[in-house]
Amino acid sequence: MGGTCMCTAITYTSGDHYFGRNLDLDHSYCETVTVTPRRYPFVFRRAPALKDHYALIGMAYVADGYPLYYDATNEKGLSMAGLNFPASAHYQPEQAGADNITPFEFIPWLLGQCADLAEARQLLSRINLVNLPFSAQLPLSPLHWLIADQSGALVAEPLREGLKIWDNPVGVLTNEPPFDYQLFHLNNHMQLTREAPRSSFAPGLDLKPYCLGMGAMGLPGDLSSASRFVRSAFTRLNSVSGPSEEESVSQFFHILGSVAQTRGCARAGEDRYEITVYSSCCNMDRGIYYYTTYGNRRISAVDLHRENLEGTAVVRYPLRQQQDILFQN
Repeated sequence: MGGTCMCTAITYTSGDHYFGRNLDLDHSYCETVTVTPRRYPFVFRRAPALKDHYALIGMAYVADGYPLYYDATNEKGLSMAGLNFPASAHYQPEQAGADNITPFEFIPWLLGQCADLAEARQLLSRINLVNLPFSAQLPLSPLHWLIADQSGALVAEPLREGLKIWDNPVGVLTNEPPFDYQLFHLNNHMQLTREAPRSSFAPGLDLKPYCLGMGAMGLPGDLSSASRFVRSAFTRLNSVSGPSEEESVSQFFHILGSVAQTRGCARAGEDRYEITVYSSCCNMDRGIYYYTTYGNRRISAVDLHRENLEGTAVVRYPLRQQQDILFQN
């Protein structure tokens, strides 16, 4: 993917475990919900092919039959999403003795082989993300990745000095700057609270809150990636949901909605504006991939386990773009 992509990815636990993201972009690549069964042969440019692997479900642009995943979850629940990282991403030349994987292969290579974060960490210790594009028409995008299972999350960032792996205690990733700064930046907002604030303005001055929510005054409201990181972290970490699947999925989309992009608010070029092209939420335990699109806010779903997971060909579901409206009279 190219362009001015600015995204947000999160994890969430409420009854089951969930993983998903907003894809914020000024256009669509005709991406589809894509299931890759266990027998589809993942061929890699500089590594042996995976002829048998874990099945994957996620959002992908399929080019020449090859799924270029934006985000995906495998049948064990391990999940991964690539987000734009334009100023800091640096891909390396090939290195002898390393697993030389191109960025567009990273998601299937890791999710195809690993059942959880512990196994992923072992492979990440040997990987070298190499500067090899898919084709002349599809150059590499500068990315970093949120990787999660049911136990937690980490961030993989390809920096000039090499691939950096960060533990992610807040379960959120946006874009620039690098993750360690984003996490440190939360210190500037430690005073935020969901509770009613207490006055500390000056001794003897009787100040009182006059409406709910004033404890979060100062929560960033702009669309920059640093502000979206703070806002999505605050919303996610304070979120309260019922345990049912419907309540949990609905709450997940509400969290993503707190940082969604509205057409017209972020100009990307002449007559071009960034929007949240789609929002996704995958139940990591059940393999159900939910999504909404900018044009259709109704939640749609594709179930990994309703497909033939022993197949050899990818299965694609076009996104439902037309708004559904229920008339009640």
